[in-house]
Amino acid sequence: MKEVRRERAPGPGSLYVVATPIGNLEDITLRALRVLSQSDLILAEDTRRTARLLNHYGIGTRLLSLHQHNERRRIEETVSRLEAGANVALVSDAGTPLISDPGFPLLRAIIGRGLGAVPVPGPSAVTAALSIGGLATDRFLFVGFLKARAAARRAQLQALAPLPDTLVLLESPVRIRALLGDLVQCFGGDRQAALARELTKLHEAVSRGTLEGLTRGVSSGEIPERGEFVVLVAGASGSVSAADGSAAVGLEKLLPLLLAELPLKRAVSLAVRITGERRNVVYRTALAMISGPQVASGSKDTSD
Repeated sequence: MKEVRRERAPGPGSLYVVATPIGNLEDITLRALRVLSQSDLILAEDTRRTARLLNHYGIGTRLLSLHQHNERRRIEETVSRLEAGANVALVSDAGTPLISDPGFPLLRAIIGRGLGAVPVPGPSAVTAALSIGGLATDRFLFVGFLKARAAARRAQLQALAPLPDTLVLLESPVRIRALLGDLVQCFGGDRQAALARELTKLHEAVSRGTLEGLTRGVSSGEIPERGEFVVLVAGASGSVSAADGSAAVGLEKLLPLLLAELPLKRAVSLAVRITGERRNVVYRTALAMISGPQVASGSKDTSD
């Protein structure tokens, strides 16, 4: 029998970021199965869920939990394992790790120590939904989960409404109705959208139509409020940048919304993208809102 090549990577040991199925257990690559079986340790968001996957494929690699409540504690011990020559696999409950899942502080620590981080790509609810959603995919913006509080969520949506990109949102079944209501309020009921739920599972379903129509479908029970939702929203049509005319969103209205929810750097970057205004102009305007015009007038853009 031909010996299977064992994964090798630069450095004493490497962290393998391994994508796992989002529903159907057959949606896993041969490489992912090999990496999981040959790693010295698997860090899993929920060891019980990952154990079902490993048991299905007869993989006996040791499991250790890594989630939002213990991630900081796991960093040093994981780094020590890697420096000692161990290979560690990181998985989430479903799909590609670090996409709205734990792992980012660990990854940053590993990169900072000069250790290897290797992607093992595979399933993702984001790309799965985009592939069949029926909306434009040449430009899209992954937003993920919005704020839980209604006022903060609406502020985020108002900032996103003028973007020309297809938006990709994630939402739980308990908040999908509230999200759709806010989308209608902030985007208008005629905006095209798609709701994908239970992707790759037995009851997979994609509903397409206007935001108003989809809201009615959920309210009437035609679209069941079950399973995690991927919500796709078409980009705004007819958006004009500041360089092209007056249809651009005004900084004076937009920036307060962004600054209330985002750090300065992210608020400035998003405002530049929405308005098409020069970055230094947006930065000075944002600083004036935060600190007053006297501070902003002598400041340079250090947000990069």
